[in-house]
Amino acid sequence: MEYVSRVPRPPLDRLIDDLYYLEGAPPYARLTLPPGPSALLIVNLGASFRIRAGTDIETAEYADGCVVTMPTRALEFGYPLWTRSVGVHFKPWGPAPFLPMPAAELCDRPVTVEQVWGRPAIAELRDRLATAAGPHEMLTLLEEELMRRLCETAGLGLVRHTSSVIAATSGAVAIGDLSVAAGVSSTHLAQRFKELIGVTPKRLARTYRFGATVFAIDPAGSIDWGDLASGAGYFDQAHFGHEFRAFTGLTPTRYLEVRRRFLREHPGHALDGWPLPAD
Repeated sequence: MEYVSRVPRPPLDRLIDDLYYLEGAPPYARLTLPPGPSALLIVNLGASFRIRAGTDIETAEYADGCVVTMPTRALEFGYPLWTRSVGVHFKPWGPAPFLPMPAAELCDRPVTVEQVWGRPAIAELRDRLATAAGPHEMLTLLEEELMRRLCETAGLGLVRHTSSVIAATSGAVAIGDLSVAAGVSSTHLAQRFKELIGVTPKRLARTYRFGATVFAIDPAGSIDWGDLASGAGYFDQAHFGHEFRAFTGLTPTRYLEVRRRFLREHPGHALDGWPLPAD
């Protein structure tokens, strides 16, 4: 697959990790994306793809793309034989200035871009992207669209600063200390987080801690799960195993098997970091 990405210019870089272009044949028909401390916007330029947001929710089809605020459960993506899209990897608080509704309303409920920006706007954007000269011009067009839509958002400074502290500590911070340092009540802080991120500060901290722990795993080496759990600040290995199943639907051992399968079957693939084969 062809994958091109870059960091946007200020002030978007305070909201976005990167803009990306993706085209090619997916490594698997279905991929599981475990929840991480990020949000996602996809503008689809190829055949429709499908998303299943949990076993209790029916799979839905997305033609123009989708918006995903920070998830609390694994998402299963079903891809066509050939996919083409541009997108945004947001920081957890990043989508808020571009949404017409509180982020909490979209938590674990991916919606189409049309539902967020309207049919005429997304149709016009997709037309411009489809006729662009190449990936770099497409990312510039997407960046310009985001700059045009950027709005002032009440409470964003508070949420961004507090979230940055959580991120810097990989989630190992007392949530009560955050509200005291910010000079607001814990209730006010939780409300702002729900509005702008979709989850509470405690949930965000859990996600950062889990993500940092998993990304520290070398799938090619041997792993002492007890030492790993202890070093990451989990109560014990059982606690870590429970978190692992909650975030991925897999046991740590099964997760490692699936990661190794991906790396073995598709060495050096652009998507070899976080998605997992779901079939």
